Amino acid sequence: MARKTYLQLVNDVLIRLREPEVTSVNDTAYSKLIGKYVQDAQRQVEDAYNWNALTNTLTMNTVPNLFNAVLVGAGTRFRTLSIINDTSNWFLEYKSGLEMDDLFLNQSTQVGPPLYYNFNGVDIAGDTQVDLYPIPDGVYVIRFNIIQPQDPLQYDVDEILVPAEPVIFLAYAKALAERGEDGGMSSSEAYALYQTSLADHISTEGNRYPDELNWNAV
Repeated sequence: MARKTYLQLVNDVLIRLREPEVTSVNDTAYSKLIGKYVQDAQRQVEDAYNWNALTNTLTMNTVPNLFNAVLVGAGTRFRTLSIINDTSNWFLEYKSGLEMDDLFLNQSTQVGPPLYYNFNGVDIAGDTQVDLYPIPDGVYVIRFNIIQPQDPLQYDVDEILVPAEPVIFLAYAKALAERGEDGGMSSSEAYALYQTSLADHISTEGNRYPDELNWNAV
């Protein structure tokens, strides 16, 4: 099934509101408002589950004698699945900031292939920084397997990666709540449709990846 575009999502909501369809999200003030609700719904659905469509792998090459590096392109909304030292063929283990400080300050500082990681701050471009320990003594390829939400839909032709149906129902519920009851479906009824749709899509995907079933009600 083809993915829905930003414009298609907005028109699906407008139809449910018994409003005229538009040829661009920016055609009217109201279609722009619905576009914002679609963006809000997109974010909530993305945050509800580790959707396979949002999986991504980012690769970092360490610099000798530098323990802090930037995960370029990650932003800050990602969720970590696994981090692998591809050069040494092992998984990196998470350490808290306090544990990392203890290793750097109170222990005999080690150099060698990284074993541990901790996310520590954000650079000027908005990408997450990561500390590695031991301090790399050479170039190591570190692979980050993550869940990375897509950027908010912006252009008419932008295609959504997560399931479209719960996004439509949630945006519809938000629109009904904003304009009040008008004799049609109530916002609470629309929100219930969203919850059912979200649960159904998570269940369907969870059956394909039963070892990764983990979702949050939003």
